[in-house]
Amino acid sequence: MDATFLAADPATLLVVALALLDSSDRVLMQRRPENRAQGGLWEFPGGKVEPCEGPAAALVREIAEELGISIHESDVTPLTFAASQADGTTRPIVLLLYTCRNWQGEPVPEPGAAIGWYETEALGALAMPPLDVPLAAALHLFVKNP
Repeated sequence: MDATFLAADPATLLVVALALLDSSDRVLMQRRPENRAQGGLWEFPGGKVEPCEGPAAALVREIAEELGISIHESDVTPLTFAASQADGTTRPIVLLLYTCRNWQGEPVPEPGAAIGWYETEALGALAMPPLDVPLAAALHLFVKNP
């Protein structure tokens, strides 16, 4: 069980994301529904950490909600993070990327979303939110240089 994260700045939005890796080291990516912010962009599935919730617990919850699969906190490993600064219209964001190779169930996208399995070297060709781009690069290095 992980410790609850307390941001130094309560305005900071803490988000967790998952690089779900299959036996061929392909990663599951999710395309956001068109009617949402950053609609149509591909991202690592995940979501916001709720108050008094640890990042790994939030990841387990979000993945069950978004993909309908079960993962366990003991099977997720932190890999890297990306952060953005507030720009006057948005809050600062810290995005934590975890990896996982063990899950139960078959991933199913939320209504309006899509999912696909990708080789990590192909991630650069996907249109992604800005914070996902450095995460994808770090994941590729991790997969190709274990």
